[in-house]
Amino acid sequence: MTGFRCQPRPGGRRAAGFSMIEVLVSLLVLALGLLGFALLQTMNLRYTQSADYRTHATNLAYELIDQMRANRLSAADYAAATFAAGSVTGGNCGRPTGAGVDVDDVIDRWQCQVVEALGTSSAADVEFDPDSGLVSVTLTWGERITTDPESSFRVETHL
Repeated sequence: MTGFRCQPRPGGRRAAGFSMIEVLVSLLVLALGLLGFALLQTMNLRYTQSADYRTHATNLAYELIDQMRANRLSAADYAAATFAAGSVTGGNCGRPTGAGVDVDDVIDRWQCQVVEALGTSSAADVEFDPDSGLVSVTLTWGERITTDPESSFRVETHL
C-alpha cells in the first residue's frame, strides 16, 4: 500500500493556508461592517424614540380637542390647560369619574399625561377663539436622545 503524498508545486512553494495579511484585511472589513451596523442601530433608536414622542403628542392634542368638542359650552375654560415647562409634575393620572367631574379635573389629568408621556421639559399652549371657534393646541418637549433641543407639535381646528 502506498501512502498519499503531496506533490510540490512547480515553483517549489506549497500552499500553506492564509497569509497573515489576508487575515488582517478580512478582520478589518468585518470590524468596519460591525461598526456600521452599530451606528445604524443607534440611529434607529434615536428616530424610533422621536417618533414615539410625536405620536404621544398627537394623541394628547387630539384628546384635549375632543374633550373641548364634547363640552362646547365650556370650551373657553380649556385654555387653562396651558402650562410652562417644569410647572407640572407627573404622578397618578387617574381618570376622574362620577357626577362631579368638571373641566379642572379633565385639565389636571391631561397635563399630568402630557408630562408623563413627553417628560418634565414638556409644555403646552392651548388657545381658543370663541368668535371663530378656532382651537390651537401646541405641545413642546425636549428630545432626550436626538440632537434636536426642542420639538413641537401644533394642531388647529374649528369646533
